[in-house]
Amino acid sequence: MDAESQKSFREFVDSRSTALLRTAVLLTGGDQHAAEDLLQNALIKAAGRWQRIEEPEAYVRQVLYRQQISRWRLKWRRRELSVAEPPESSPAPDATSAAELRLVLRAALSRLTARQRTVLVLRYFEDLPEADVARLLGCSVGTVRSTAHRSLARLRALAPELAALDPDPGREQPPSRDYSPVEVRP
Repeated sequence: MDAESQKSFREFVDSRSTALLRTAVLLTGGDQHAAEDLLQNALIKAAGRWQRIEEPEAYVRQVLYRQQISRWRLKWRRRELSVAEPPESSPAPDATSAAELRLVLRAALSRLTARQRTVLVLRYFEDLPEADVARLLGCSVGTVRSTAHRSLARLRALAPELAALDPDPGREQPPSRDYSPVEVRP
């Protein structure tokens, strides 16, 4: 890598690493160390191809997603976290601060499978359309929809405190629909 490319790579890392690390933390279920490793590996891959990359952030995010998919497809078992005392019960939703809600969300996300967590992060944190998520994960749009639906249901069951974030809890949520144009042939 020449000096100019090295300078532009360092500027990219300085300016975008915080946002990329945030995404990596969500993808790993709140495991800061695994997220740092995931981001570091993605940046190493980007550095090797830096001169040929047209959109660096998109490239690094794609590497993050694909590495996380590779991690969840491995058949290694997740270790249990042993603690000396059981966690305290959470206070009423109206007394919960934003920081506590983030911790609850992070803990609930970490209890989802890696596939469920990845679908939720791509769909709702990255705000990608279902078709893009399906393309990134190498599955059908229907699989993304069903996985997102089941993941949200499990997230609600794991963290009922998050119901406080719903602006209108009595209203039934309409199903997500894809209104992209469809060609109809006679």
